[in-house]
Amino acid sequence: MERNIILIGMPGSGKSTCGVLAAKALCMSFTDTDLLIQSAEEMKLQDIINERGTEYFEKAEERALLGVDCENTIISTGGSAVYYDNAMKKLKENGKVIYLKVDYDEMIRRISNMKTRGILLKEGETMEQLFRSRESLYEKYADVTIDCSGRTVEDTVLMICRAATE
Repeated sequence: MERNIILIGMPGSGKSTCGVLAAKALCMSFTDTDLLIQSAEEMKLQDIINERGTEYFEKAEERALLGVDCENTIISTGGSAVYYDNAMKKLKENGKVIYLKVDYDEMIRRISNMKTRGILLKEGETMEQLFRSRESLYEKYADVTIDCSGRTVEDTVLMICRAATE
């Protein structure tokens, strides 16, 4: 079985954008777990959160992550994937986890559609609190960390490709 590459990181870190380009460069398949959720629920991520609530969204996201069954694939996860220990353990069993790291200011700069993006914020949680709470989880699961702050998409793709083949 060929191993997968699992991309984790903050919203706006480049998981989807860089993931699909790295998949092309490495002759791998690509899957985006946010799209799997939207397909299964037949709704946009933000609509799921708004209409069904964060608890429902969490269950849908965990189901999607646990249902990923592929090989030789770059898997772009939602920023909140690291909240689900069982799902992350399953993904790590058949893949290398790459953390696309951005600092807080870079994340905020990159996210222009904050209200419609489908970011899993708890009631009353700020983006800075979300950032701080997730940082240690990304580090916990990462096999490789790529600092993407200030890097171009092309630079990040190149670094993903290098990390994937090491």
